[in-house]
Amino acid sequence: MRTLVSGVTCLLTDAGGNVTDTGGFFVADTRHLSRWVLTVHGRALRSLAESAGEVVLAPPTARNENPPFVLRRVQRLGSGSLIEELTLTSFVGSPQTVRVALSAEADFADQFELRSSRLFDKSDAIREVSTDEASLLFGYARRGFRRQTRVTASPPARLSADGAQWTVTVPAHGTVTLRAAVTAGDTVPVLAPEPFAATAPADDLARCVARGLADLDSLRVPAADLPPIAGVDLPAGAVVPAAGAPWFLTLFGRDSLLTSLFALPYRPELAEGTLRLLAATQGRMTDPDRVEEPGKILHELRQGELATLGEVPYGRYFGTVDATPLFLVLLAEHHTVTGDTIVAKDLEPAARAAVAWMLDDGGIQATGYLRYRTDGPGLVHHCWKDSADSMVFADGKVAAGPIAVSEAQGYAYRAMRGTAELARTAWGDPTWAAELDRRADRLRAMFSADFRLPNAFVALALDGADRQVDALASNAGHVLWSGILDDSWADLVAQRLAEEDFFSGWGIRTLAEGQPPYHPLSYHRGGVWPHDTALAVAGLARVGHTAAAARIAQGLVAAASYAGGRLPEVLTGLPRRAGQAPVPYPHSCSPQAWAAAAPLLLKTALS
Repeated sequence: MRTLVSGVTCLLTDAGGNVTDTGGFFVADTRHLSRWVLTVHGRALRSLAESAGEVVLAPPTARNENPPFVLRRVQRLGSGSLIEELTLTSFVGSPQTVRVALSAEADFADQFELRSSRLFDKSDAIREVSTDEASLLFGYARRGFRRQTRVTASPPARLSADGAQWTVTVPAHGTVTLRAAVTAGDTVPVLAPEPFAATAPADDLARCVARGLADLDSLRVPAADLPPIAGVDLPAGAVVPAAGAPWFLTLFGRDSLLTSLFALPYRPELAEGTLRLLAATQGRMTDPDRVEEPGKILHELRQGELATLGEVPYGRYFGTVDATPLFLVLLAEHHTVTGDTIVAKDLEPAARAAVAWMLDDGGIQATGYLRYRTDGPGLVHHCWKDSADSMVFADGKVAAGPIAVSEAQGYAYRAMRGTAELARTAWGDPTWAAELDRRADRLRAMFSADFRLPNAFVALALDGADRQVDALASNAGHVLWSGILDDSWADLVAQRLAEEDFFSGWGIRTLAEGQPPYHPLSYHRGGVWPHDTALAVAGLARVGHTAAAARIAQGLVAAASYAGGRLPEVLTGLPRRAGQAPVPYPHSCSPQAWAAAAPLLLKTALS
């Protein structure tokens, strides 16, 4: 599949640029085109070459017959719009009459429908299709939720409920260019920057960095494209990295925070936008249906039909235990890297509320650790490994909550250290700084006592009965990066994490190979995530294991070389074989924000 993305707008097509049974043209969680197929004289074309946003096509011919023309298909996205440019170039000495058609359908499916096996009753929906001389309009309405898709053509085409059709004469050895525009509602097409083109940088890591920065630029979502929230003023001009295409083109807590943290030396405006938007949407009340609590940072913000009408719990959803400490980590790092005191001072109230949540509702005050319940609405697990079967013992038994997952404690430790430094240097509150440092010291001591496994590795989590969840998991790389481990323990963990049952040759497996729950094609029980591996590399480098860090980073960069420098959301955990490409995970997002940002963290960690 080909994927183009611009903020909350995404086009998912086959190799020829067509939307058929899978894929679509998506804007803000809604599929605005469910069919978009190019034909010439009623026949499909064959693809000769393709790149980002461009396909060269020709009509099918016999083996010994030359095609009379080629068609260059260029697709560009803007905010809520698709521009299609079709250029026919003739190779014969007489004029040709050519019939070109773009067939179109719009089902206005919500992205949660497309990702779920659940059937939603939408029999009360009203669907309309109309045409006039200038445009084809698809309309949809259900219980007050309304969307429309408009198709226009230049030069004018014959428009019908099925799409647009041109009959044109191509001069001998000449060219003709046709254009179609698809817009969500009354959007005025404003094109995104040109797609990324590699320019032969000095090395493979540099190529990955360039590709990652280009992908992050395409994933930028301005505050104006986010759904309105009653009583909340979103900061004008702020931009945030969406989590990934095609399913996660919106503001996220954990994903946007980690992406912005990795990209901080390169795109500091993403960190500021993420911090300001998450502060604006921070929890204000206790609402069990949304898992909202005062001071808590949200998990995701949605604006599709099912979220708007309350048929899924993810409209404004707070099911994350780690976004709140990561908010504090990013705020402190932003101040350190940029020297910008304005953001730190503006967001002091949000930071104090976030610390209060960690201590109170988050559970540190009562239990010593950040914890989450596993029986609430929405997600079972509220950590980055959020699939229902991710928290497992070494024998494969699934852990029951409330869960204290290991990396969240590391994030909380780093959050308290960073916030203490802000209290001293930016807020003039040395008393609170000293209190936060004392709490960080206590968390570190408790963690050493409770999370150290008999084999000296880090427990994946503590379950609801405070038993160590003892599967050997990649979360230990995040813990290394956080700084919560003392030097001697960190050295042992780093050695173990770099062994071959963890390192597939491409990256760090989410579970070490050989354990009963390990599966190389599992999302969180054996797959390889670039951002997870990058954090492990940063953790290894932090504790002085630079050779192992470089070796693992080289594996990740090698994986990216098979896809033009781009890393997908997740790879399978199958081992690297000489001469073979990495095996992709079947449903991986690409581009995906923290995968795009992973090479940036590698570069920073190895510098």
